Amino acid sequence: MSRVGLQPIPLPKGVEASIDGSQVTVTGPLGKLSRSFHPEMKIELENGTLRVSRPSDDRVHRSLHGLTRALLNNMVVGVSRGFEKALEIHGVGYRAQKSGDKLVIQVGFTHPVEMTPPPEVKVELANPTNIKIRGINKEDVGEFAAQVRAVRRADPYKGKGIRYLGERVRHKAGKAGKAVGGKK
Repeated sequence: MSRVGLQPIPLPKGVEASIDGSQVTVTGPLGKLSRSFHPEMKIELENGTLRVSRPSDDRVHRSLHGLTRALLNNMVVGVSRGFEKALEIHGVGYRAQKSGDKLVIQVGFTHPVEMTPPPEVKVELANPTNIKIRGINKEDVGEFAAQVRAVRRADPYKGKGIRYLGERVRHKAGKAGKAVGGKK
């Protein structure tokens, strides 16, 4: 049995869900999310709790059971609390700024890189080296954060670049370290 799929999803105060066949719409204080699920997964709303059940123990149904429950839970959390990813920029002269809705990043290229976030995603800058990406859809927030990070990933030799807040970058020794402890 799927341990994830069996867990009920309680709806917090102010969050409402409506089920129309395989289409589920969740509305909360931060917004509204709608998603279509596999038609064979049974989603029920009773007493302010969402439950997902599967028709059989077939391999496909077992895999869809936990996935459907996790996606539903992400929708409920998104419209009630929202999601956030924090990025930090390391390097001399590396910085970010907002220009209207666009995020402009300067990370050692000959030109600044302009990025436009999806409509539901908000970008905040605490200072020029800290970026916060917020939104109600976990997929959109994670995807845009990954795109920002991919502009200049953290370098393993000097540590310069864009990384998630708290991400550890393994540093490599480089040529000098190779000469000291290398083969003879």
